[in-house]
Amino acid sequence: MIIIIECIILGILFTTMVYIISKNPIATLYNYPPKVRDRVKSMKEYKDKIPTNKKKMLAKSIVAIIIIISVSLILRYINGYTNFKDSFLSSLLIWTIINIYDIIILDICWFCQSEKFIFKGTEDIKKEYKNYWYHIKEGIIGEVIGIVLCLLIGLIVKFIL
Repeated sequence: MIIIIECIILGILFTTMVYIISKNPIATLYNYPPKVRDRVKSMKEYKDKIPTNKKKMLAKSIVAIIIIISVSLILRYINGYTNFKDSFLSSLLIWTIINIYDIIILDICWFCQSEKFIFKGTEDIKKEYKNYWYHIKEGIIGEVIGIVLCLLIGLIVKFIL
């Protein structure tokens, strides 16, 4: 039961973070399908506003560290896990549920359907914004990344906390 509550809380936090970040869509350009990214990168009005790959990787690394530490602490001190197996499997279950929520609700139902995310000057490629397969593929990649993060969480809970 506690995993369900944790998923709901993390889903609300994740949705809130995405909502706040979505107020500046150019900051999330690397989450857009490739044809949209390429078009925006080629446009003069966005040139100096696009985050660099270095900045993108730094931000993702910081988020990964926060996730690893937070989930490790939650699983150890709220759920009471002390072994690798329970920590790994529980964190992977939570990750998978949030990942599926992200793909279906946030990406396909919200992002792909909202005019708010369409950059000026790209209206002629609107169908690219509704590239569901792109979001599904990104979700699969996210799941692989999640496995690595959850392995680290399991190790932290077992050996450090």
